[in-house]
Amino acid sequence: MPAPGPEQPPTATTEVSTTLAEVVASERLRIVATLIRTTGDWDLAEDSFHDAVTRALMTWPERGIPDNPGAWLTTVAKNAAIDAIRKATTERKATERHAHELTDTPEEETTMPDDTIDDDRLRLIFTCCHPALAMESRVALTLRTVLGLSVAETAHVFLVSEQTMQKRLVRTRAKIRSATIPYGVPPPHLLPERTAGVLAVLYLLFTEGYSSGGESPDLIRPALADEAIRLTRLVAQLMPQQPEVLALLALELFQHSRAATRLDAAGDLVLLEDQDRTRWNAAAITEGSRMLAEAEHTFQHLGTPPGPYLLQAQIAAEHATAPTTVATNFARIATLYAHLSQVAPSPIVGLNRAIAVSFSDGPDAGLALLDTLNLDPQLGEYHLLHATRADLLRRAGHPTDALPHYRRALELAPSDPERRFLQRRIEEAAAHIGKKLD
Repeated sequence: MPAPGPEQPPTATTEVSTTLAEVVASERLRIVATLIRTTGDWDLAEDSFHDAVTRALMTWPERGIPDNPGAWLTTVAKNAAIDAIRKATTERKATERHAHELTDTPEEETTMPDDTIDDDRLRLIFTCCHPALAMESRVALTLRTVLGLSVAETAHVFLVSEQTMQKRLVRTRAKIRSATIPYGVPPPHLLPERTAGVLAVLYLLFTEGYSSGGESPDLIRPALADEAIRLTRLVAQLMPQQPEVLALLALELFQHSRAATRLDAAGDLVLLEDQDRTRWNAAAITEGSRMLAEAEHTFQHLGTPPGPYLLQAQIAAEHATAPTTVATNFARIATLYAHLSQVAPSPIVGLNRAIAVSFSDGPDAGLALLDTLNLDPQLGEYHLLHATRADLLRRAGHPTDALPHYRRALELAPSDPERRFLQRRIEEAAAHIGKKLD
């Protein structure tokens, strides 16, 4: 089918590429989500969108950029889907039904009203994050379909081959079909628990970018963290009545505001207390503070207790807005962690609480709290448990006791910057012990 709109004067290739990249970034999710809803075919939706982008690259330099590039891509992608359906099916009724559903909208309404767009994007996000899918599958499908990462890029996140990831995505989409997972936002009574699942996926994506916990040698993957923030911001815009969504966005913004200072020029780890706070992203902190205030107000208005993301955002805000480490309100941070350990108990929360207590009440107090976590099997192979104990022992004046814990942390550390940092700590502790022996 022909592309919509009159021909325009020829356009420079660079201008076409720039405009197309901007339109793809802003419109891809809407178009793909709508095509999935109308065709029920995830692969067809992706392929049709890519066909439209390819068509734009071929025709826009000659005919000019359309007045409404997003509408142009929408129409061409729909036409591509119609053509594919007509070629693939021999059932005339099914063909007519799909084609009618896709072309039922008048040409002037191609861009569709905002409420329909929002519904489609939310449908896609909630379907990708359905609890019937394994968490690994949810994350992979979100990366590929919602964020638009290529199969190769998605495979890189999971540190698997492109072929392995392609098979995983095929199985996940097949699970959606075979389990008849609905393509839609859950009913109101299921929304709270399903929203929690969506937020868990979003935060997992962010933390993988903020501090990679896999086998990747990179401690920080800013692009992945940026994508997670972009998606969280989208969900917050679409669901402003959900305070935990706002709180998660605030938490991510506070944490990511320090991204430029977490590694030095040599790629070595810089601790929070040693970071140049003048280089923190002030705009991100300001936006995070605004999101946090909105979340707090909404919780108060609803009369519900704070959720785990709100508490974590409040903790992150204390760090992000303090002018210095010394001026940081660690007593309040420790109190917030104590509350968080009741709302969402986990070994990591307990570990972070012990660190906060060590700064508010001294390293010995932190060590005493840390002793209550030692028997937890989930923490035994966690490098930060051993690094934290070593650091508290060092700060308490016991470098000899700290040394074996630093060495164990080094054995378990997943990234090169962390390993180099721990090696320096080992050398410093050994040198200090040597001086005492002298």
